[in-house]
Amino acid sequence: MYNSAWSPLPAMNTSYTQRAACKIEVTGEGTVSAAPDQAIAELGAVTENISLTAAQKENAQTVSSIINSLLELGIPKKQIQTVQYRIDTEYSYEDGKQTFRGYKVTHMLQVTIDKIEQTGIIIDTAVNHGANTVSGIQFIATHRNVYYNQALSLAVKNAESKAMTIAKTIGAGIAKIPCEVQEIAPSLEPVPYQAKLYSQTAATPVQPGELKFTASVRVQYNLVPEG
Repeated sequence: MYNSAWSPLPAMNTSYTQRAACKIEVTGEGTVSAAPDQAIAELGAVTENISLTAAQKENAQTVSSIINSLLELGIPKKQIQTVQYRIDTEYSYEDGKQTFRGYKVTHMLQVTIDKIEQTGIIIDTAVNHGANTVSGIQFIATHRNVYYNQALSLAVKNAESKAMTIAKTIGAGIAKIPCEVQEIAPSLEPVPYQAKLYSQTAATPVQPGELKFTASVRVQYNLVPEG
Protein backbone atom coordinates (compact mmCIF):
# COMPACT_ATOMS: atom_id res chain seq x y z
CA MET A 1 0.00 0.00 0.00
CA TYR A 2 1.35 3.29 -0.86
CA ASN A 3 0.29 6.76 -0.09
CA SER A 4 0.00 9.42 -2.73
CA ALA A 5 -0.67 13.00 -2.10
CA TRP A 6 -1.92 15.42 -4.71
CA SER A 7 -1.07 19.01 -4.53
CA PRO A 8 -1.96 21.75 -7.02
CA LEU A 9 0.74 23.44 -9.08
CA PRO A 10 2.04 26.60 -7.50
CA ALA A 11 0.19 29.68 -8.67
CA MET A 12 1.94 31.64 -11.44
CA ASN A 13 2.81 35.12 -10.40
CA THR A 14 2.06 36.71 -13.77
CA SER A 15 0.62 40.14 -14.34
CA TYR A 16 -0.53 41.71 -17.56
CA THR A 17 -0.38 45.43 -18.19
CA GLN A 18 -2.58 46.80 -20.89
CA ARG A 19 -2.44 50.42 -21.79
CA ALA A 20 -4.30 51.86 -24.73
CA ALA A 21 -2.35 54.47 -26.63
CA CYS A 22 -3.72 57.97 -26.12
CA LYS A 23 -4.57 59.68 -29.37
CA ILE A 24 -5.24 63.19 -30.51
CA GLU A 25 -7.27 64.12 -33.58
CA VAL A 26 -7.04 67.44 -35.37
CA THR A 27 -8.10 68.97 -38.66
CA GLY A 28 -5.81 70.94 -40.91
CA GLU A 29 -6.43 73.34 -43.77
CA GLY A 30 -4.20 74.68 -46.52
CA THR A 31 -4.85 77.32 -49.17
CA VAL A 32 -2.94 78.17 -52.33
CA SER A 33 -3.72 81.12 -54.61
CA ALA A 34 -2.94 81.08 -58.31
CA ALA A 35 -3.64 83.25 -61.32
CA PRO A 36 -6.02 81.61 -63.83
CA ASP A 37 -4.69 80.81 -67.27
CA GLN A 38 -7.93 80.04 -69.08
CA ALA A 39 -11.39 81.57 -69.34
CA ILE A 40 -14.69 79.99 -70.34
CA ALA A 41 -17.39 82.34 -71.60
CA GLU A 42 -20.97 81.42 -72.36
CA LEU A 43 -22.63 83.72 -74.88
CA GLY A 44 -25.09 83.57 -77.71
CA ALA A 45 -28.12 84.97 -79.47
CA VAL A 46 -31.82 85.07 -78.67
CA THR A 47 -34.22 85.89 -81.53
CA GLU A 48 -37.99 86.30 -81.52
CA ASN A 49 -40.49 86.28 -84.37
CA ILE A 50 -44.11 85.40 -85.00
CA SER A 51 -42.78 82.92 -87.57
CA LEU A 52 -40.68 80.03 -86.30
CA THR A 53 -38.87 79.76 -89.63
CA ALA A 54 -37.95 83.43 -89.55
CA ALA A 55 -36.79 83.22 -85.92
CA GLN A 56 -34.61 80.20 -86.69
CA LYS A 57 -33.16 81.77 -89.82
CA GLU A 58 -32.27 85.02 -88.06
CA ASN A 59 -30.75 83.12 -85.15
CA ALA A 60 -28.67 80.87 -87.41
CA GLN A 61 -27.31 83.87 -89.33
CA THR A 62 -26.42 85.68 -86.11
CA VAL A 63 -24.69 82.70 -84.51
CA SER A 64 -22.77 81.99 -87.71
CA SER A 65 -21.58 85.61 -87.69
CA ILE A 66 -20.50 85.28 -84.04
CA ILE A 67 -18.59 82.05 -84.69
CA ASN A 68 -16.81 83.46 -87.76
CA SER A 69 -15.76 86.57 -85.82
CA LEU A 70 -14.32 84.40 -83.04
CA LEU A 71 -12.44 82.24 -85.53
CA GLU A 72 -10.91 85.39 -87.02
CA LEU A 73 -9.64 86.28 -83.54
CA GLY A 74 -7.75 83.00 -83.45
CA ILE A 75 -10.10 80.95 -81.29
CA PRO A 76 -9.77 77.30 -82.46
CA LYS A 77 -13.01 75.84 -83.79
CA LYS A 78 -12.83 72.96 -81.27
CA GLN A 79 -13.01 75.54 -78.46
CA ILE A 80 -16.38 76.88 -79.63
CA GLN A 81 -19.19 74.53 -78.62
CA THR A 82 -22.98 74.73 -78.58
CA VAL A 83 -24.20 74.18 -75.02
CA GLN A 84 -27.85 75.14 -75.46
CA TYR A 85 -30.34 75.33 -78.31
CA ARG A 86 -33.98 76.00 -77.44
CA ILE A 87 -37.22 76.91 -79.16
CA ASP A 88 -39.90 78.38 -76.90
CA THR A 89 -43.39 79.60 -77.64
CA GLU A 90 -44.17 83.09 -76.32
CA TYR A 91 -47.53 84.13 -74.90
CA SER A 92 -48.93 87.27 -73.32
CA TYR A 93 -51.61 87.22 -70.65
CA GLU A 94 -54.19 89.95 -70.31
CA ASP A 95 -57.47 89.81 -68.42
CA GLY A 96 -56.98 86.08 -67.97
CA LYS A 97 -56.70 85.54 -71.71
CA GLN A 98 -53.68 83.87 -73.30
CA THR A 99 -52.48 85.32 -76.58
CA PHE A 100 -49.82 83.76 -78.78
CA ARG A 101 -47.00 86.23 -79.49
CA GLY A 102 -44.56 84.12 -81.46
CA TYR A 103 -41.44 82.02 -81.02
CA LYS A 104 -38.15 82.54 -79.23
CA VAL A 105 -35.01 80.75 -80.40
CA THR A 106 -32.00 80.59 -78.07
CA HIS A 107 -28.56 79.39 -79.16
CA MET A 108 -25.77 79.54 -76.57
CA LEU A 109 -22.08 78.91 -77.23
CA GLN A 110 -19.34 77.97 -74.79
CA VAL A 111 -16.05 79.58 -75.77
CA THR A 112 -12.78 78.43 -74.19
CA ILE A 113 -10.23 81.26 -74.16
CA ASP A 114 -6.55 80.41 -73.70
CA LYS A 115 -5.35 84.03 -73.69
CA ILE A 116 -7.42 85.44 -70.85
CA GLU A 117 -6.14 88.96 -71.46
CA GLN A 118 -8.24 88.86 -74.66
CA THR A 119 -11.47 87.96 -72.85
CA GLY A 120 -12.88 91.49 -73.01
CA ILE A 121 -12.04 91.84 -76.72
CA ILE A 122 -13.65 88.47 -77.44
CA ILE A 123 -16.84 89.46 -75.60
CA ASP A 124 -16.99 92.80 -77.43
CA THR A 125 -16.41 91.13 -80.80
CA ALA A 126 -19.20 88.62 -80.19
CA VAL A 127 -21.59 91.40 -79.12
CA ASN A 128 -20.67 93.48 -82.17
CA HIS A 129 -21.60 90.51 -84.37
CA GLY A 130 -25.01 89.95 -82.84
CA ALA A 131 -24.56 88.24 -79.46
CA ASN A 132 -27.21 89.63 -77.12
CA THR A 133 -26.75 87.25 -74.20
CA VAL A 134 -23.63 86.70 -72.06
CA SER A 135 -24.61 84.36 -69.23
CA GLY A 136 -21.29 84.01 -67.47
CA ILE A 137 -17.50 83.98 -67.49
CA GLN A 138 -15.55 81.42 -65.50
CA PHE A 139 -11.80 81.54 -64.90
CA ILE A 140 -9.89 78.31 -64.33
CA ALA A 141 -6.34 77.02 -63.94
CA THR A 142 -5.43 74.21 -66.32
CA HIS A 143 -2.98 72.78 -63.74
CA ARG A 144 -5.43 72.93 -60.83
CA ASN A 145 -4.36 69.49 -59.55
CA VAL A 146 -0.85 70.82 -58.95
CA TYR A 147 -2.18 73.73 -56.88
CA TYR A 148 -4.58 71.49 -54.97
CA ASN A 149 -1.77 69.08 -54.06
CA GLN A 150 0.24 72.04 -52.76
CA ALA A 151 -2.73 73.05 -50.62
CA LEU A 152 -3.05 69.45 -49.41
CA SER A 153 0.57 69.43 -48.26
CA LEU A 154 0.00 72.68 -46.35
CA ALA A 155 -3.11 71.17 -44.74
CA VAL A 156 -1.09 68.23 -43.38
CA LYS A 157 1.56 70.59 -41.98
CA ASN A 158 -1.17 72.73 -40.43
CA ALA A 159 -2.67 69.65 -38.74
CA GLU A 160 0.76 68.66 -37.38
CA SER A 161 1.32 72.15 -35.97
CA LYS A 162 -2.05 72.07 -34.20
CA ALA A 163 -1.39 68.62 -32.75
CA MET A 164 2.06 69.66 -31.46
CA THR A 165 0.58 72.76 -29.82
CA ILE A 166 -2.16 70.81 -28.06
CA ALA A 167 0.21 68.03 -26.98
CA LYS A 168 2.76 70.51 -25.58
CA THR A 169 0.03 72.26 -23.63
CA ILE A 170 -0.89 69.03 -21.81
CA GLY A 171 2.73 68.05 -21.26
CA ALA A 172 3.13 65.47 -23.99
CA GLY A 173 4.52 65.05 -27.46
CA ILE A 174 3.26 63.39 -30.66
CA ALA A 175 4.57 60.46 -32.66
CA LYS A 176 6.56 61.50 -35.70
CA ILE A 177 4.28 59.59 -38.07
CA PRO A 178 0.50 59.99 -37.73
CA CYS A 179 -1.55 56.83 -37.28
CA GLU A 180 -4.34 58.04 -39.58
CA VAL A 181 -4.71 60.72 -42.24
CA GLN A 182 -8.04 61.34 -43.94
CA GLU A 183 -8.59 63.78 -46.78
CA ILE A 184 -11.77 65.80 -46.44
CA ALA A 185 -13.51 65.98 -49.82
CA PRO A 186 -12.82 69.35 -51.50
CA SER A 187 -15.27 71.50 -53.41
CA LEU A 188 -15.44 70.64 -57.11
CA GLU A 189 -14.25 73.96 -58.46
CA PRO A 190 -12.10 76.75 -57.08
CA VAL A 191 -13.87 79.99 -56.31
CA PRO A 192 -12.55 83.20 -57.90
CA TYR A 193 -11.70 86.05 -55.54
CA GLN A 194 -13.03 88.43 -58.15
CA ALA A 195 -14.38 88.08 -61.66
CA LYS A 196 -16.22 91.19 -62.77
CA LEU A 197 -17.62 92.06 -66.15
CA TYR A 198 -18.38 95.70 -66.90
CA SER A 199 -20.37 96.60 -70.00
CA GLN A 200 -20.63 100.36 -69.56
CA THR A 201 -17.66 101.08 -71.82
CA ALA A 202 -16.84 100.13 -75.37
CA ALA A 203 -13.84 98.00 -74.38
CA THR A 204 -15.16 95.57 -71.80
CA PRO A 205 -12.63 95.23 -68.94
CA VAL A 206 -12.62 91.76 -67.41
CA GLN A 207 -10.77 91.13 -64.15
CA PRO A 208 -9.77 87.46 -63.75
CA GLY A 209 -8.44 88.01 -60.23
CA GLU A 210 -7.03 84.93 -58.50
CA LEU A 211 -8.26 81.42 -57.85
CA LYS A 212 -8.21 79.96 -54.35
CA PHE A 213 -7.51 76.24 -53.92
CA THR A 214 -8.30 74.87 -50.47
CA ALA A 215 -7.62 71.39 -49.04
CA SER A 216 -8.59 69.92 -45.66
CA VAL A 217 -7.47 66.82 -43.75
CA ARG A 218 -8.36 65.02 -40.54
CA VAL A 219 -5.30 63.53 -38.79
CA GLN A 220 -4.79 61.30 -35.74
CA TYR A 221 -1.53 61.18 -33.77
CA ASN A 222 -0.43 58.96 -30.90
CA LEU A 223 0.58 60.96 -27.87
CA VAL A 224 4.00 60.15 -26.42
CA PRO A 225 5.71 61.27 -23.19
CA GLU A 226 7.43 64.59 -23.63
CA GLY A 227 11.19 64.42 -23.83
